[in-house]
Amino acid sequence: MKQAVIDIGSNSMRLTLYEIKDGRFKILFREKNMAGLAGYVEKGVLTKDGIACACSGLEDFRETLASLQIDDAAVFATASLRNINNTEEALAAIREETGYQVEVISGEEEALLGYYGAMKELNIRSGAFIDIGGASTEAVTFQEGIPQDLVSFHIGSLSLYKACVKKILPGDSAQHQIDKKIREEVEKEEATFYRPRTPLVCVGGTGRAVMKIASRYFHLPKEQNWLTARQLEEIGDVLRSGKKEASDLILKYESDRIHTLIPGLLILQYMFHRFHAEEVIFSKYGVREGYLCQKLLSDDTAIQRTEN
Repeated sequence: MKQAVIDIGSNSMRLTLYEIKDGRFKILFREKNMAGLAGYVEKGVLTKDGIACACSGLEDFRETLASLQIDDAAVFATASLRNINNTEEALAAIREETGYQVEVISGEEEALLGYYGAMKELNIRSGAFIDIGGASTEAVTFQEGIPQDLVSFHIGSLSLYKACVKKILPGDSAQHQIDKKIREEVEKEEATFYRPRTPLVCVGGTGRAVMKIASRYFHLPKEQNWLTARQLEEIGDVLRSGKKEASDLILKYESDRIHTLIPGLLILQYMFHRFHAEEVIFSKYGVREGYLCQKLLSDDTAIQRTEN
């Protein structure tokens, strides 16, 4: 059995094709479109150009799936269509233009699906989880393998860039503005939510990009998917410095995130310190794998991953 899943995010749109066999899933194919839909939101409304951009991305994915002889896909959206004032209008336009019926998942559901997706790869019983997206960041605390509290914050790498940064890389002033917005949003949650927890599990494009750059910078083993507090602080200092070394690292390893990486990194660092974590672990799985197992296969325990 093959199953295609399309995730319409605020920064990127992603297509993943899975093969399901004998209670296990394997990723056969991935494709990404850096649509940047959060950049098309004006006064809380996704513009006609933004809707057209989403439709174009979906049509491109349809062509890709047709070449793979896949007729259909499950499509869901996160903050890209959730945190706008014209959600129903956008959904109707997308359905009319592409034929795709898009499911918009809530922030709390996104947090839980992201957590379950990450746990398909990681065997971690207790800690905290975050998913840094383009326009929202989800967080879950968990103990003995059971999710406890979950929240969706209205901050993301692309939305913070759009609100605070005038150049490509944020300077000191822009970073201070970003830090302030992060603090104002995150501190709305009760202080008890932030009891010391370690490790911090991170998913999303920002996390993968930080781990990739840090791996090259520190010459880490290929299989290492975690950073210590010291390593996170050091790579953060390098990337936030505004020096040529910072832009060179981003352009060399994650060029399509040149404008959003530092805002996303600031979220990661703030949440890391807020949970008093000792290490951060990055998972290659997340909300799409959670959606696959929880929503499409209706199984939160039996479906296991395979090596990809």
